[in-house]
Amino acid sequence: MNIQITRNNLEAATNESGEAVAREVKNAIEQACGSLTAETLTALNAEQVTLWAFFILHDEVMDGGFVQLIHNGYGPFFFRNPFTKAMQLWGIDTIVPIMRHAEKLYRKHGADIEKPCSDEAFMALFEQFPQFDDLDDEFIEEEENICQAVGQYVADHLERFVEVVN
Repeated sequence: MNIQITRNNLEAATNESGEAVAREVKNAIEQACGSLTAETLTALNAEQVTLWAFFILHDEVMDGGFVQLIHNGYGPFFFRNPFTKAMQLWGIDTIVPIMRHAEKLYRKHGADIEKPCSDEAFMALFEQFPQFDDLDDEFIEEEENICQAVGQYVADHLERFVEVVN
């Protein structure tokens, strides 16, 4: 899928941060597709899917940790697909051990966390599965470095993600 981004939007993001560049590119992909569906996944290339996935991961974990990510149905997307391998190929090494540990915990507890439940029961999941707390903390501690590395990768390989237009 040919996705375009304006030079002005890209330059504004570049002046802000690496994360801003990556998020601006992700936003262009998301605007072109609407929502992330099975059809969208087949229309995008692996790099575009990985970038969009990264920001889903980022936003979910920063908002409610890995328990929220899994409860909201993203466990299979991240832990039964080659997302961690893609991050490794991008050189985002700091996220790899976090994701591998999260995958082990997901395989052990994912079915229990994914079950539909009330808001009250959802909040209780954090107490039921404290094993994820350290991973959440690790991600948050490394978040700035991870986002900067993702932004640098996107900037260095922009043509894999979008076409820059005037």
